Amino acid sequence: MYSRQTICSVQDKMWTINFTLTPHRYTSLSLSLSLSPMVLPFPGHLSPTRQTPKNPDLPKPLNSIQAHCSLHPRLWLLITVLSVQILALFVTRTVPLPASLFPATKTKPSAGANCPLGRIYVYNLPPSFNKDLIETCNDSDPWHWRCGAVSNDGFGPTAAELARVVPGSVGPAWYWTNQFALEILFHNRLLNHECRTLEPESAAAFYIPFYAGLAVGKYLWANHTMRDRDCELVIRWVRKQPFWRRSNGADHFITLGRITWDFRRLDDPSYDWGSSLLNMPAMRRVTRLIVERAPRDDNDVGVPYPTGFHPRSISDVVNWQEFVRYRNRTSLFCFVGAARADIKDDIRAALMSQCRNESGSCRVVDCARAECANGRTSNLETFLDSDFCLQPKGDSYTRRSVFDCMLAGSIPVFFWFRTAYTQYKWFLPGEPESYSVFIEPRDVVNGRSIRSILEGYSKEDVRRMREKVIETIPRFVYAKPSKGLGSRSRDAFDIAVNGVLNRFRVARESRSGRGTKTQEGKANFSLSDSSLGRIL
Repeated sequence: MYSRQTICSVQDKMWTINFTLTPHRYTSLSLSLSLSPMVLPFPGHLSPTRQTPKNPDLPKPLNSIQAHCSLHPRLWLLITVLSVQILALFVTRTVPLPASLFPATKTKPSAGANCPLGRIYVYNLPPSFNKDLIETCNDSDPWHWRCGAVSNDGFGPTAAELARVVPGSVGPAWYWTNQFALEILFHNRLLNHECRTLEPESAAAFYIPFYAGLAVGKYLWANHTMRDRDCELVIRWVRKQPFWRRSNGADHFITLGRITWDFRRLDDPSYDWGSSLLNMPAMRRVTRLIVERAPRDDNDVGVPYPTGFHPRSISDVVNWQEFVRYRNRTSLFCFVGAARADIKDDIRAALMSQCRNESGSCRVVDCARAECANGRTSNLETFLDSDFCLQPKGDSYTRRSVFDCMLAGSIPVFFWFRTAYTQYKWFLPGEPESYSVFIEPRDVVNGRSIRSILEGYSKEDVRRMREKVIETIPRFVYAKPSKGLGSRSRDAFDIAVNGVLNRFRVARESRSGRGTKTQEGKANFSLSDSSLGRIL
């Protein structure tokens, strides 16, 4: 087989063409050409009689070709061009080309195959309603919580301090995520959602990416007259959109990263708190994904608070589940929180008192002495080491601590139904006794022993409830990748979005006469665990 040889060099006016034979992996010989400008080293270089020296390394037939090249350059230029065309036609019809030369074109998913509940259109709001709120995080409330909430696309700083607590395989999945970061997490995921459409005409749902929690957080403690400014401006903008007018907001949804009461300012001056976003008439038909819902507002849908664990894949989830399943727990129960001195018969103070008096069975993390809101190493260690975790209501009925506790495989003990049972129906098991314990708050205030109640559960009862808690973990965490955990599992984001899309589907079917009706004649939007399981 020939080594690489230039067998013909055709010179014509300002160009030089080299005609080369090279061994090739698919054919015995490969023909290649190189085209380069002529260099003019001396006058008279275009003379057709100029002889090209023979190459002693070429076989005689090829030396003959080389000689003809120098005698008839124009003829060989024509032959060369024709040869290239013939060779290209031969190669493309007989030699398979590497797939990498033609990358697959990214296409929109099929609505029938991948988006059975419909597609989502994300409004492109002016940046003053989202992006600018992130970039101006320094003018926040006195605790400056927003800067941590908005860093790293809402995930917060990496939790390197947890390296001594969590397995190394899942360490990179842990962050110091702020409890109010929900709006940013949802917006980023929806921008990359497989069912997102850029054509509003084809959308079944419309998302309003207004960071209302960040906006109201700037004025909760001061400048009261500004609380509703951003809310009024964004509503004015959205109401001008043609697809808002089509449904008057009934097929629109929004994410709210703070509790519902931060957006329902009362008329009573003594309760001068928050904005009045959810009291505005335009918001009455909009579905809101919110960390704490109002008890009698069906358009509020409770979704889990973000925890610090954001799995990169289903493998992270499985590894974490195994870790908490076989964790050696040395305490019967624990309490992470602070007492409320300004509340009469404060149950938190009673729980803390009992826990300290039962130091051999209970562990305490006093959040009055250290910040606990966004997770600490001691918080996680305490939950990991305890069979049960006490979850009284916080500043409102819900607490992020509920999900931090369950994430650690600890069994939650509730004292109000509104803390979890009536809040997160799409995410938590439908049978409260399968994963939790309920104790009447007045029993605690009256001195009933928490320890004696919890010791009444057998080891098998504890194992069974813990297994249910561990099984539920994927349903209340928010995955790190923009595509979620994949087809094998659904995280809290997937469940929330699919739940909204299903709700809108039921409404459409109801309007067309195909939906089920309640006794009052209204569409039944409730999702049972079984029906939710079918669509997720």
